[in-house]
Amino acid sequence: MSQISAAQVKQLREMTDAPMMDCKKALVECGGDLDKAIEHLRQKGLSKAVKKADRVASEGVIALEVDAQQATMLEINSETDFVAKNDHFKALVSKSLEVAKTQGVESVEALYQAPVEGQTYEAYLHSAIAKIGENIVLRRLAQLKAGGHEALNGYLHANHRVGAIVKIAHTNPAHAHKLKELARQIAMHAAAMKPVVLDYHAFSPEFIAQEKLALVAELEKENEELKRLGKPLKHIPTYVSRVELTPAVLQAQEEAYKQELKEQGKPEKIFDKIIPGKMERFIADNTLLDQRLTLLGQFFVMDDKKTIAQVLEERGAELEDTLSISAYVRFEVGEGIEKKQEDFAAEVAAQIS
Repeated sequence: MSQISAAQVKQLREMTDAPMMDCKKALVECGGDLDKAIEHLRQKGLSKAVKKADRVASEGVIALEVDAQQATMLEINSETDFVAKNDHFKALVSKSLEVAKTQGVESVEALYQAPVEGQTYEAYLHSAIAKIGENIVLRRLAQLKAGGHEALNGYLHANHRVGAIVKIAHTNPAHAHKLKELARQIAMHAAAMKPVVLDYHAFSPEFIAQEKLALVAELEKENEELKRLGKPLKHIPTYVSRVELTPAVLQAQEEAYKQELKEQGKPEKIFDKIIPGKMERFIADNTLLDQRLTLLGQFFVMDDKKTIAQVLEERGAELEDTLSISAYVRFEVGEGIEKKQEDFAAEVAAQIS
């Protein structure tokens, strides 16, 4: 068996960050062959990573990078918030974002196969898991690119736990730079207000029917308390989404308002000044589901008198352009992940079993 020098052990430790004694044992078992020792430690690290894989990773960070024509965002989860602040974890996040951006990958699966430091990203990630000592999951990745008629921007909150990307389509390429700030503001709105989908077209009839029952029940419950307190009651809507407001429904409501004004003795020549405001209020009162869950249906945080859709229409009119949101992505750390509840004794027992 060849003699293993301290310099070899030191070199292997610097290359793998594995414990000193593990490096020495790997070199001994591999006859001093450095490449084989690296692979040996990697395989050993992989086995440890697999053992950690059943532990829930629900902490972590969102990483985002935006340049002129491309935005890359990913979510990397760890088991604890403490590890998410670790320098090794931060380096992993930075490298992951760099590889995703430079390789132009658009999915987690594609990133796993991307080359990084002479190996696949998947192998690199498993090595990092062994080094950091916690289960780490690359959960989501999004990469959007702007065409000649699109303005792209994003927003990452200071705590790195929520980020959003928004792409605005327009007809005049000269307007792209003017719309980047609007895209950033809408992304900031999305980060704060948590819209689930872009617009009401994503809702199925079954979903709307189910949510309407829940929303009406919620409002009726609130009205019970408001009535007890002697305060004005909330409106119970007939509809909850713009998808329900068909042309026939809107036409019938407009006719109802005209009849109401006639009964009040209002002259018909002023109907055109009154009815648009009433219809706008009718739509607002009957699109509560859109206001909660859709980006375009929410009232803009920077101007709560207008929905995002109205802001786009207004800005488009100013520019003599037609604006629309062609893509929207929002990530928040751990959303949808069910955290495992374990007591300390059980966790210790699990670690030593």
